Amino acid sequence: MIANRFAAFTAAGFAAILGSASALAATQVVTSLKPVELLVEAVATDDVEVTTLVRPGDSPHNYSMKPSQRRALENADAIFWVGPELETFLTRLLSGNEFRDRTYSLMHGENVPDTDADEEHHGHDGHGHDHGDGEDPHIWLDPALALEMAKDIHKVLSQQEGADLDALDANLERFERNLSAAENDITTRLKPVADIDLFTYHNAFSRFIEHYGLKLEGILTLNPELSPGARHIAEVQQKLRNANQPCLLTEPQFNRQWWRSITEGLDIIFSTWDPLATDIEPDRDGYITFQQGLADAILRCLPEHAQ
Repeated sequence: MIANRFAAFTAAGFAAILGSASALAATQVVTSLKPVELLVEAVATDDVEVTTLVRPGDSPHNYSMKPSQRRALENADAIFWVGPELETFLTRLLSGNEFRDRTYSLMHGENVPDTDADEEHHGHDGHGHDHGDGEDPHIWLDPALALEMAKDIHKVLSQQEGADLDALDANLERFERNLSAAENDITTRLKPVADIDLFTYHNAFSRFIEHYGLKLEGILTLNPELSPGARHIAEVQQKLRNANQPCLLTEPQFNRQWWRSITEGLDIIFSTWDPLATDIEPDRDGYITFQQGLADAILRCLPEHAQ
């Protein structure tokens, strides 16, 4: 009996050691935003553990990190963010010596490793490709740019110690295939919205709208951190009066009462969309679900679908 107990204890001890070793071997990834997390989940293997900094319901424009999130950065093998144009709270920290070599800007391709095949295909000079044009940092909303972001994430994960290259390749191929199918479906679904004049709270939706050929007629505020001036408000109100079936796409991260006061007395349909994918499950299909949810929000601009 003593021998049996010893054998059981030894087996349990080995299991604990192996479990600890497995936990230590997992690739630790930190993402700045939920949408970036969705792209990591789309291509990552099961041994990648992801921590996301900006909490659900918060804005990346003025976020304050917790001490536990700083520790996650310290333990990270790779840190993915859009770039200094968006997550301003991270700019000073991630540009420092402690994190610079593990940080990857998906808007600019900074520190994203290149391969010979990539350089031949894209004509790189070794600095990575530039996803953005300096105007709108919400690049993940455009599925074509999101695919480029996923490819950059794939490159980084492929260079981590012990990476399963075959599984990473298969995940990226699956994501690209499913994303293409989703784009075709969304394009068809959004055809009835082509003539509706869309308005947004701030300049965050233009990449999705432009990708699908829709009409963005006005933006309530150019900077969500500042209240717009009276002249800009008057201009937007005039556009709303003259618009064809105006629909204002609002966001859950910002004060609802503010834009309701601006639009009081105007015949407008409201629909809420969430650029930060707050309620989307962070799994392998999360980004596809996110894109379909954005299409659903625009379809609620149709009078027959309005809430």
